[in-house]
Amino acid sequence: MSPRLKALSVHLLTATGAVLSMFAMLAAVEGKWSLMFLWLVVALIVDGIDGPLARRYDTQKNWPTYDGVLMDLIVDYLTYVFIPAFALFKSGLLPGWTGWLAIIVICYGSVVYFADTRMKTKDKSFAGFPACWNMVVLVLFAVDPEPWITLFVTVGLTLAMFTNLKFIHPTRTPRWHLMNLWVCIAWIGFAAWAAWVDFAEGSFAHWSLILTSLYLALAGIAQQILPEGIRRLR
Repeated sequence: MSPRLKALSVHLLTATGAVLSMFAMLAAVEGKWSLMFLWLVVALIVDGIDGPLARRYDTQKNWPTYDGVLMDLIVDYLTYVFIPAFALFKSGLLPGWTGWLAIIVICYGSVVYFADTRMKTKDKSFAGFPACWNMVVLVLFAVDPEPWITLFVTVGLTLAMFTNLKFIHPTRTPRWHLMNLWVCIAWIGFAAWAAWVDFAEGSFAHWSLILTSLYLALAGIAQQILPEGIRRLR
């Protein structure tokens, strides 16, 4: 296969995320939350592999007609923000005015964040919470906390988008790269498992999902605190 066709194939792989988001949305409209999250997990896997492939096959050079970055942002807004916000609102995790507040701050804050040219740090991490609401809402479904806790997490993370707090990119942040990558892979596995068992409380996947989520949320902040000489965890 020629370099141009390889580059085109990567663009087409990225575009499948739009179809996966529609499948997830259809499941959400019918209240099939587990199925919705399974589709979102598949979309997350696609999002995790299309970036490295785009860099490997140099899509900007070999097929510049399509803007892969723009395409990725469109798909990410659907799968990371719009559909999870809808699920949070319609599921009843946030009743009444709290649900309305949540979808307003999530959708509004996230679209502003996605347009911020400063969202990436020099080491390819994220400056501020990277609007990964698909991951957050999945954990909230699994834990099913009190509404005030869910609202606190939602508003707190929205505000965190506009801070200098560092959040790792699991495949691109060089510091602790292997640990970050394996924890992310584990999170995807536990997320799929939790959705598959319909978020059964107390399951191994349930608690493993919480622990891996805490690592992914706090690893970047830990890197800001720990001396730069601690380069990698093996």
